[in-house]
Amino acid sequence: MPVSRSRNRGPKTAAPPERARAFWPFVLIGVIAIAAVVVATLPASLLKRFLPASVSAQDFSGSLWHGSAGTITFNSRNAGALEWQLHPSALFKLAIEADVHWVKGGFALDALGRLDGHGFSAQNVRGGGPIEALGDLGMDAGWRGTAAVKLDEIKGDFSGVSAATGDIQVTNLASNRVAGGSDLGDYDLNIPPGAVAADGSTTAKLSDRGGPVQLQADIRLSPKERSGLLSGTMMARAEAAPALRSQIDNLAQLRVRDSQGRIPVEFEFTF
Repeated sequence: MPVSRSRNRGPKTAAPPERARAFWPFVLIGVIAIAAVVVATLPASLLKRFLPASVSAQDFSGSLWHGSAGTITFNSRNAGALEWQLHPSALFKLAIEADVHWVKGGFALDALGRLDGHGFSAQNVRGGGPIEALGDLGMDAGWRGTAAVKLDEIKGDFSGVSAATGDIQVTNLASNRVAGGSDLGDYDLNIPPGAVAADGSTTAKLSDRGGPVQLQADIRLSPKERSGLLSGTMMARAEAAPALRSQIDNLAQLRVRDSQGRIPVEFEFTF
């Protein structure tokens, strides 16, 4: 009788050798190591190739991996200096990712920054300093105070910011244009998720943290129009300086106080 063929006796496909599979991680590690060495030897000035037209940088030192630019301008405005330490792995995604340290006068910020073809982002933005140092970037001259920045994230393209969340606290706020430069107290600006609209305008919550003025307000900033609108309520506390109390009381002649003595306010400003 003919012997039947078993299905298990046919030709078998050889399995890929395990050694070949195990070899690829070492190849990848080698490629990353070579890229890291190359990045470490390239000059910091190479960063110019990745900057948009609105940003320029000069006075470079160090390497592309860990370097600095002593002079940065944004839309022809002095934007301080920048130091960075690159994350080379991001280059495989055609992006720049780095720990950055930005300084302008006495104002300094640290963050994890990313730059790619879609725009920019910064996470865990921390720092602060005197707000007078930001005069070249749009801060109205005459304002004084110290800011503490705690932003979780900022995202956008080079036409504007598309998302931002976090808090900015200002202490000892004062202005030569308000009550002869009297201390206005301490304030908190909270930027909640979804605060940035499709047109780039940002709406945040502004509130006092004690001091001579009680304030609860919304503040809307429109970068395209370089204007802002503050609307809410305010009233002077007992410790307000006479000049400040007089200016706030003058507002009550135009607006009716509510049941708690607060005055409705609405201010437009430019920046």
